[in-house]
Amino acid sequence: MKIAVISFSGNVGKSTIARHLLQPRIPQAELLSVESLNADEESCRAIRGSRFGELHEYLQTIDHAVVDIGASNVEDLLALMRRYRGSHENFDAFVIPSVAATKQQKDTMATLADLSRMGIPPERLRLVFNMVEDDEDVEDIFFPLLSFLRDNPIAHARADCKLPFNEIYRRMQAGHGDLFKLAADDTDYKAAILKEPDKGAKIQLARRMANRQLALGAIPELDACFAALALGSLVEPAMEQSSLLS
Repeated sequence: MKIAVISFSGNVGKSTIARHLLQPRIPQAELLSVESLNADEESCRAIRGSRFGELHEYLQTIDHAVVDIGASNVEDLLALMRRYRGSHENFDAFVIPSVAATKQQKDTMATLADLSRMGIPPERLRLVFNMVEDDEDVEDIFFPLLSFLRDNPIAHARADCKLPFNEIYRRMQAGHGDLFKLAADDTDYKAAILKEPDKGAKIQLARRMANRQLALGAIPELDACFAALALGSLVEPAMEQSSLLS
Protein backbone atom coordinates (compact mmCIF):
# COMPACT_ATOMS: atom_id res chain seq x y z
CA MET A 1 0.00 0.00 0.00
CA LYS A 2 1.23 3.46 -0.93
CA ILE A 3 -0.39 6.57 0.53
CA ALA A 4 0.20 10.24 -0.28
CA VAL A 5 -0.56 12.81 2.43
CA ILE A 6 -1.26 16.05 0.62
CA SER A 7 -2.84 19.50 0.93
CA PHE A 8 -2.32 22.90 -0.61
CA SER A 9 -2.50 24.28 2.91
CA GLY A 10 0.16 24.31 5.60
CA ASN A 11 -0.52 23.86 9.32
CA VAL A 12 -3.05 21.06 8.88
CA GLY A 13 -0.91 18.30 10.40
CA LYS A 14 0.37 16.44 7.34
CA SER A 15 3.52 15.25 9.11
CA THR A 16 1.53 14.16 12.16
CA ILE A 17 -0.82 12.17 9.91
CA ALA A 18 2.05 10.59 7.99
CA ARG A 19 4.31 9.77 10.94
CA HIS A 20 1.86 8.91 13.70
CA LEU A 21 -1.41 7.85 12.03
CA LEU A 22 -0.36 6.05 8.85
CA GLN A 23 3.20 4.72 8.90
CA PRO A 24 2.94 2.79 12.20
CA ARG A 25 -0.26 1.06 11.02
CA ILE A 26 0.87 0.05 7.53
CA PRO A 27 3.27 -2.88 7.89
CA GLN A 28 6.75 -2.27 6.46
CA ALA A 29 5.77 1.17 5.17
CA GLU A 30 8.67 3.48 4.35
CA LEU A 31 8.21 7.17 5.16
CA LEU A 32 9.16 9.52 2.33
CA SER A 33 9.29 13.29 2.69
CA VAL A 34 8.75 15.54 -0.33
CA GLU A 35 9.92 18.96 0.80
CA SER A 36 12.11 21.70 -0.63
CA LEU A 37 13.30 22.98 2.75
CA ASN A 38 14.06 21.45 6.15
CA ALA A 39 13.51 17.85 5.08
CA ASP A 40 14.27 15.50 7.93
CA GLU A 41 16.69 13.23 6.16
CA GLU A 42 17.63 11.31 9.31
CA SER A 43 14.21 9.83 10.01
CA CYS A 44 12.99 9.33 6.44
CA ARG A 45 14.05 9.46 2.82
CA ALA A 46 13.82 13.08 1.63
CA ILE A 47 13.09 13.91 -2.00
CA ARG A 48 12.79 17.39 -3.47
CA GLY A 49 9.42 18.16 -5.05
CA SER A 50 11.03 19.24 -8.32
CA ARG A 51 12.51 15.75 -8.71
CA PHE A 52 9.25 13.87 -9.16
CA GLY A 53 10.93 11.45 -11.55
CA GLU A 54 13.10 10.20 -8.69
CA LEU A 55 10.04 9.67 -6.49
CA HIS A 56 8.12 8.01 -9.34
CA GLU A 57 10.95 5.57 -9.97
CA TYR A 58 11.64 4.84 -6.31
CA LEU A 59 8.00 3.99 -5.62
CA GLN A 60 8.26 1.18 -8.17
CA THR A 61 10.92 -0.51 -6.03
CA ILE A 62 9.02 -0.73 -2.72
CA ASP A 63 5.73 -2.28 -1.67
CA HIS A 64 4.55 0.07 1.06
CA ALA A 65 5.10 3.79 1.52
CA VAL A 66 3.67 6.89 3.15
CA VAL A 67 4.63 10.03 1.24
CA ASP A 68 4.45 13.29 3.19
CA ILE A 69 4.16 16.09 0.63
CA GLY A 70 5.09 19.53 1.94
CA ALA A 71 2.70 22.36 1.08
CA SER A 72 5.42 24.28 -0.76
CA ASN A 73 5.82 21.37 -3.16
CA VAL A 74 2.22 20.43 -3.92
CA GLU A 75 1.64 22.55 -7.02
CA ASP A 76 4.94 21.58 -8.63
CA LEU A 77 4.41 17.95 -7.77
CA LEU A 78 0.91 17.84 -9.22
CA ALA A 79 2.11 19.56 -12.39
CA LEU A 80 4.78 16.90 -12.79
CA MET A 81 2.29 14.14 -12.06
CA ARG A 82 0.22 15.39 -15.00
CA ARG A 83 3.32 15.19 -17.19
CA TYR A 84 3.91 11.60 -16.09
CA ARG A 85 0.55 10.36 -17.36
CA GLY A 86 -1.07 7.86 -15.02
CA SER A 87 1.55 8.40 -12.30
CA HIS A 88 -1.19 9.02 -9.73
CA GLU A 89 -1.75 5.25 -9.95
CA ASN A 90 1.44 4.96 -7.89
CA PHE A 91 -0.77 5.67 -4.89
CA ASP A 92 -3.58 3.54 -3.53
CA ALA A 93 -5.00 6.55 -1.71
CA PHE A 94 -4.50 10.24 -1.10
CA VAL A 95 -5.12 11.34 2.49
CA ILE A 96 -6.03 15.01 2.82
CA PRO A 97 -5.97 16.49 6.34
CA SER A 98 -8.02 19.58 7.10
CA VAL A 99 -8.58 21.81 10.09
CA ALA A 100 -11.58 23.99 10.87
CA ALA A 101 -10.06 27.39 9.93
CA THR A 102 -11.83 28.91 6.91
CA LYS A 103 -8.68 29.28 4.78
CA GLN A 104 -7.65 25.68 5.37
CA GLN A 105 -11.12 24.42 4.48
CA LYS A 106 -10.99 26.38 1.21
CA ASP A 107 -7.52 24.99 0.50
CA THR A 108 -8.84 21.48 1.17
CA MET A 109 -11.62 22.01 -1.38
CA ALA A 110 -9.06 23.22 -3.92
CA THR A 111 -6.82 20.22 -3.22
CA LEU A 112 -9.69 17.77 -3.68
CA ALA A 113 -10.86 19.48 -6.87
CA ASP A 114 -7.37 19.39 -8.37
CA LEU A 115 -6.88 15.73 -7.53
CA SER A 116 -10.31 14.87 -8.89
CA ARG A 117 -9.53 16.64 -12.18
CA MET A 118 -6.53 14.34 -12.52
CA GLY A 119 -8.95 11.43 -12.67
CA ILE A 120 -8.56 10.15 -9.11
CA PRO A 121 -11.89 8.58 -8.06
CA PRO A 122 -13.67 9.55 -4.80
CA GLU A 123 -12.88 6.30 -3.01
CA ARG A 124 -9.15 7.05 -3.26
CA LEU A 125 -9.46 10.55 -1.76
CA ARG A 126 -9.79 10.26 2.02
CA LEU A 127 -10.31 13.18 4.40
CA VAL A 128 -9.02 13.44 7.96
CA PHE A 129 -10.61 16.11 10.14
CA ASN A 130 -7.70 17.18 12.30
CA MET A 131 -7.24 19.12 15.56
CA VAL A 132 -10.89 18.77 16.57
CA GLU A 133 -11.54 19.89 20.13
CA ASP A 134 -13.49 17.55 22.42
CA ASP A 135 -16.56 19.80 22.55
CA GLU A 136 -16.66 20.41 18.78
CA ASP A 137 -18.92 18.66 16.29
CA VAL A 138 -17.34 17.82 12.93
CA GLU A 139 -20.57 18.49 11.05
CA ASP A 140 -20.72 21.99 12.52
CA ILE A 141 -17.13 23.19 12.33
CA PHE A 142 -16.50 21.69 8.89
CA PHE A 143 -19.87 22.75 7.47
CA PRO A 144 -18.37 24.60 4.42
CA LEU A 145 -16.21 21.65 3.42
CA LEU A 146 -18.93 19.06 3.96
CA SER A 147 -21.44 21.20 2.05
CA PHE A 148 -18.95 21.38 -0.83
CA LEU A 149 -18.66 17.58 -0.81
CA ARG A 150 -22.42 17.10 -0.73
CA ASP A 151 -22.65 19.21 -3.89
CA ASN A 152 -19.49 17.69 -5.38
CA PRO A 153 -19.09 14.09 -4.11
CA ILE A 154 -15.45 13.79 -5.13
CA ALA A 155 -13.99 12.41 -1.90
CA HIS A 156 -14.59 9.91 0.90
CA ALA A 157 -15.53 11.79 4.10
CA ARG A 158 -16.64 10.33 7.41
CA ALA A 159 -17.29 12.42 10.51
CA ASP A 160 -15.60 9.78 12.69
CA CYS A 161 -12.38 10.06 10.67
CA LYS A 162 -11.06 12.73 13.01
CA LEU A 163 -8.18 13.43 15.36
CA PRO A 164 -8.56 15.55 18.48
CA PHE A 165 -5.99 18.18 19.32
CA ASN A 166 -3.20 16.65 21.41
CA GLU A 167 -0.18 18.59 22.64
CA ILE A 168 2.01 15.50 22.34
CA TYR A 169 2.60 16.11 18.63
CA ARG A 170 4.10 19.54 19.32
CA ARG A 171 6.12 18.17 22.22
CA MET A 172 7.60 15.50 19.95
CA GLN A 173 9.36 18.13 17.81
CA ALA A 174 6.87 18.61 14.99
CA GLY A 175 5.95 14.94 14.72
CA HIS A 176 9.23 13.05 15.21
CA GLY A 177 9.53 10.08 17.54
CA ASP A 178 7.63 6.91 18.34
CA LEU A 179 4.40 7.24 20.29
CA PHE A 180 4.26 3.51 21.00
CA LYS A 181 7.70 3.51 22.61
CA LEU A 182 6.78 6.57 24.61
CA ALA A 183 3.54 4.99 25.83
CA ALA A 184 5.34 1.74 26.72
CA ASP A 185 7.85 3.51 28.96
CA ASP A 186 7.47 1.77 32.34
CA THR A 187 9.53 4.21 34.39
CA ASP A 188 8.08 4.94 37.84
CA TYR A 189 8.31 8.69 37.45
CA LYS A 190 6.59 9.52 40.73
CA ALA A 191 9.20 7.55 42.64
CA ALA A 192 12.00 9.04 40.56
CA ILE A 193 10.74 12.57 41.22
CA LEU A 194 10.61 11.93 44.96
CA LYS A 195 14.21 10.69 44.98
CA GLU A 196 15.58 13.45 42.75
CA PRO A 197 17.02 16.37 44.77
CA ASP A 198 17.45 18.80 41.88
CA LYS A 199 14.36 20.86 41.03
CA GLY A 200 15.26 21.20 37.35
CA ALA A 201 15.69 17.45 37.04
CA LYS A 202 12.35 16.95 38.79
CA ILE A 203 10.68 19.12 36.16
CA GLN A 204 12.29 17.10 33.35
CA LEU A 205 11.01 13.86 34.90
CA ALA A 206 7.54 15.36 35.32
CA ARG A 207 7.58 16.41 31.66
CA ARG A 208 8.49 12.88 30.56
CA MET A 209 5.65 11.49 32.70
CA ALA A 210 3.22 13.96 31.10
CA ASN A 211 4.44 12.98 27.63
CA ARG A 212 3.74 9.32 28.38
CA GLN A 213 0.24 10.18 29.61
CA LEU A 214 -0.45 12.23 26.47
CA ALA A 215 0.82 9.40 24.27
CA LEU A 216 -1.41 6.90 26.05
CA GLY A 217 -4.36 9.18 25.24
CA ALA A 218 -3.34 9.75 21.62
CA ILE A 219 -2.91 6.12 20.54
CA PRO A 220 -6.59 5.07 20.88
CA GLU A 221 -7.59 8.24 19.01
CA LEU A 222 -5.19 7.38 16.20
CA ASP A 223 -6.44 3.78 16.14
CA ALA A 224 -10.06 4.93 15.77
CA CYS A 225 -9.20 7.41 13.03
CA PHE A 226 -7.20 4.83 11.07
CA ALA A 227 -10.06 2.33 11.29
CA ALA A 228 -12.47 5.02 10.00
CA LEU A 229 -10.19 5.66 7.01
CA ALA A 230 -10.88 2.05 5.93
CA LEU A 231 -7.80 1.96 3.71
CA GLY A 232 -7.81 -1.82 3.65
CA SER A 233 -10.86 -1.74 1.35
CA LEU A 234 -8.74 -0.23 -1.44
CA VAL A 235 -6.23 -3.02 -1.97
CA GLU A 236 -5.73 -6.73 -1.57
CA PRO A 237 -5.16 -7.78 2.04
CA ALA A 238 -1.83 -6.00 2.47
CA MET A 239 -3.29 -4.61 5.65
CA GLU A 240 -4.28 -7.93 7.21
CA GLN A 241 -1.15 -7.88 9.37
CA SER A 242 -2.61 -4.92 11.22
CA SER A 243 -4.68 -5.86 14.23
CA LEU A 244 -6.76 -2.75 13.60
CA LEU A 245 -8.29 -4.29 10.50
CA SER A 246 -8.31 -7.94 11.55
